[in-house]
Amino acid sequence: MRPSEKPFFRRPFPNPNPKEQTMELVFIRHGQSEWNAKNLFTGWRDVNLSAQGVAEAQAAGRKLKENGYAFDLAFTSVLTRAIKTCNIVLEECGQLYVPQIKSWRLNERHYGRLQGMDKQQTAEQYGDEQVRIWRRSYDTLPPLLDADDEFSARKDPRYAHLPQSVIPDGENLKTTLERVLPIWQDRIAPAVLAGKRVLVAAHGNSLRALVKHLEGISDDDIMGVEIPTGQPLVYQLGDKLNVLEKFYL
Repeated sequence: MRPSEKPFFRRPFPNPNPKEQTMELVFIRHGQSEWNAKNLFTGWRDVNLSAQGVAEAQAAGRKLKENGYAFDLAFTSVLTRAIKTCNIVLEECGQLYVPQIKSWRLNERHYGRLQGMDKQQTAEQYGDEQVRIWRRSYDTLPPLLDADDEFSARKDPRYAHLPQSVIPDGENLKTTLERVLPIWQDRIAPAVLAGKRVLVAAHGNSLRALVKHLEGISDDDIMGVEIPTGQPLVYQLGDKLNVLEKFYL
């Protein structure tokens, strides 16, 4: 990760209008999954939280409660590890009643044929540099999954309502951002601007895409940005959704 992306408590951003209204938005990457623990590429494959991941989500919820966070609306993906994280966080906050919007647009980046493969074994097969490019490059696609593969999302009922043309066979961060932006523009940003207190429980790369958009991070610099599992990332935003401050609880 970039030196500037090492753990921090608070990072202020320039604010040309200090009197503007401040709004808060909370991101949380799901807790460790069973495949995170096994060092496997996961992507759109639906795996559960590990015991550590459950504990991370519980700790995140307690932190939010201790710091007085309350939510009006929560967004998550349609993948189990993010949904469970969202539920656990809200339960620990005593806020399971908060409405949740689940969207495939917040899914993790699709890793194509790499999904289910061991990361170390993949590096041994293709070389460390090639795997680093597949994982971290902004616009390089991984090897694509065959559309008729048994694990293709086209065979998954949770995507049956989608046109086949929008279901990916592999994504980079650029195409992940293109997928995520519509729900940001149509649902999340309007809710924040309307004064709603919003939680987004999603994935490392769908959140990195939103972070890139929010902060205006360059294509090169986003390669060094990492979001840890199970740690609430708070953004304080101005009335044009400009970032005033960001910090991890």
